[in-house]
Amino acid sequence: MKKQILIVGLMMISAITFGQKKEIKSALKFLKANNFPEAISILTPLEGAIATADSSVEQQYYLVLGKSYLGDAGNDYEKMEKAGEAFDKALAVDKKGKYKEDIEIGLNDLKNALIESVKLDQQSKKYIDGSKKLYKGYTLSKQDTIFLYYAASFATDGKDYDRAIDYYSELLELSYTGIQDEYYAIKKGTTEEVKFGSKKERDLVIKSGDYVIPTEKKTKSKKPDILKSLTFIYNIKGETEKAKVLIKEARKENPDDIDLLNAEANMYYKANDMVNYKKVVNEMISKDPKNPQLYYNLGVASKKNGEVEEASKYYDKAIELKPDYVEALINRSQIILAGEAAIIEEMNGLGTSNADYKRYDELKEVKNGLYNEALPYLEKALNVRKDDADIIRTLKSMYDLLGMDDKAKEMRTRLSEIEG
Repeated sequence: MKKQILIVGLMMISAITFGQKKEIKSALKFLKANNFPEAISILTPLEGAIATADSSVEQQYYLVLGKSYLGDAGNDYEKMEKAGEAFDKALAVDKKGKYKEDIEIGLNDLKNALIESVKLDQQSKKYIDGSKKLYKGYTLSKQDTIFLYYAASFATDGKDYDRAIDYYSELLELSYTGIQDEYYAIKKGTTEEVKFGSKKERDLVIKSGDYVIPTEKKTKSKKPDILKSLTFIYNIKGETEKAKVLIKEARKENPDDIDLLNAEANMYYKANDMVNYKKVVNEMISKDPKNPQLYYNLGVASKKNGEVEEASKYYDKAIELKPDYVEALINRSQIILAGEAAIIEEMNGLGTSNADYKRYDELKEVKNGLYNEALPYLEKALNVRKDDADIIRTLKSMYDLLGMDDKAKEMRTRLSEIEG
């Protein structure tokens, strides 16, 4: 009796398998006709029972399902993900390697589709979507670590910093450097060095005699960029101690990298550590002594530290290197005009005695001296930013107080034109 039940069960499985084969064959026809939604609609109801089918039927099922989802995906990440899952299942059950080549082609087509989709995401600034697709490309083939590197980069651009930290940390755990071999040769009869896509391609043109002097070079390591990006992210998140550890490691990897120095400087600036900030900026100046922005930055830091005379010197140096540096011109004028408040306060507190009148006139002369000292800086700034209402308003007030009526009138006219 038991044997009879077993035979009936086997007959049922056989009937189910036959039905599945028929459905898969029908779906395959729609797949070849590029009618992907119809193929998916035929295959989807079978998934629950497919595990009971012959392994060869199960393999073919997942292969056709993967191709159908991929064909229907377009820029839809969910369908790409379903295609990847189907190909993975096909590979897992394909013990004899019957469909191995077809599955590998499908996975490669999926990677190419992900890359094309990421390009569209980049154009439309959908960085998080692009990051997910790139990470999926990495999971399809763990050897393709470049997918993981760009997945982290896209996550950073999309301000998904936790995702970016996970991906960058995974790269560091893998000891990823991104160093690649590049192949070059000189075009015969010229000094032009040409880069080739592969060693094989380069060797073929050398063999043809069209190119000579083959050389090989290695690309720069991406590890400093990874450390720099992580430092940048931890700075944004306010995790300064983690950023400090990483920046030290990054500097060891690439001690002359100006971007790393800049990242370190920004880290100290955000932490309001102006002493260390100035040390790093001075190190940057030793490497780039003609950069006006570095002197301007030192001016800002010195002013924050209450080192007013030092700040003035740095702003003057920035202006010397770049005479139309508006921010430096304005900040320099503000340092001069900072003395105005104390003078006005004293003037307002004076009485009506002869001594008070005399002191008032003395203070007025000092105040006017400040205005005359600050005027050239603001006038130069206005020559660059001709429609800056704040600069015009400040100049108008100063001209009025100095009795420079014609210039005050000109400022009023310009201000009314700007403000309508």
